[in-house]
Amino acid sequence: MARQPTLKQLSYLSALAEHGHFGNAARACHVSQSTLSAAIIELESLLGVALVERSNRRVLLTALGDEVIKRSRSILTDVEDLVATCEASAEPFSGRMRLGVIPTIAPYTLPHLLKQLRRKHPEFQLFIREELSARLVNALHLGELDVLLLALPFAADRVETRHLFHDDFVFACPPDYPLADNAKVHAADLRSHELLLLEDGHCLRDHALEACSLNEVELKIPYQATSLTTIVQMVANGIGVTLLPQMALDARILSGTGVKAHQFKESGVSRSIGLMWRSNSPRREEFSLLGDFIAAS
Repeated sequence: MARQPTLKQLSYLSALAEHGHFGNAARACHVSQSTLSAAIIELESLLGVALVERSNRRVLLTALGDEVIKRSRSILTDVEDLVATCEASAEPFSGRMRLGVIPTIAPYTLPHLLKQLRRKHPEFQLFIREELSARLVNALHLGELDVLLLALPFAADRVETRHLFHDDFVFACPPDYPLADNAKVHAADLRSHELLLLEDGHCLRDHALEACSLNEVELKIPYQATSLTTIVQMVANGIGVTLLPQMALDARILSGTGVKAHQFKESGVSRSIGLMWRSNSPRREEFSLLGDFIAAS
């Protein structure tokens, strides 16, 4: 029988296609660059075809390489689902689970959640990856993650979602800002103000604007940041105002800053927090139980 590709070779190839760089792909796979490169060369020799075009700057897939990648990812996902099928037969929260969480949720919910899970299910192994929504969904489809905790809706194919709870947005400003004395603010009051937002790629940005019925062309956006902590410090220094999720306030993100927070007069100025998993996952019942646990925490 002819020798066949290994799952490790296919996973290295998938990582190379995702990152477009041998060094970055090797770091993602937790191996040396020489190990990953040798595995790809061995795979090409085994198949008798060139899968990648190598250059000093980046890696490009050949036309056949694209097809092999698609099939490889399908195989890897099927293998993960096979493992998940066996894990699903065990007692819930007795094995392992890989959870992807977006950065505007992770630091505010995970510490309490992990403490509660460890106390009630000491045998449960929960592995966490914190990334932007698009990258998490890609990892979900590749079989690298089992379930995601993120803000909904987020466009994705072949997935199921479950809403868990609403997270209100609040208006945050310096103590001497014109709106600082208002008990509550109207969303329309924010038009023409210098609103600090997270950079493109963070779904919190889009959900906050949509919840307030605001369009970017109506706003002055002097700066963009990569974290809510940075934005809060910018607000504290009088650079602008912002919208923050209530869960961040509950985690005391404004502590010691002097920044004032105000609720909105309108109802429904919030984002939906929920779970997402592959529609063919055999662990949907366990994910639903995880949702119950998060919602009750």
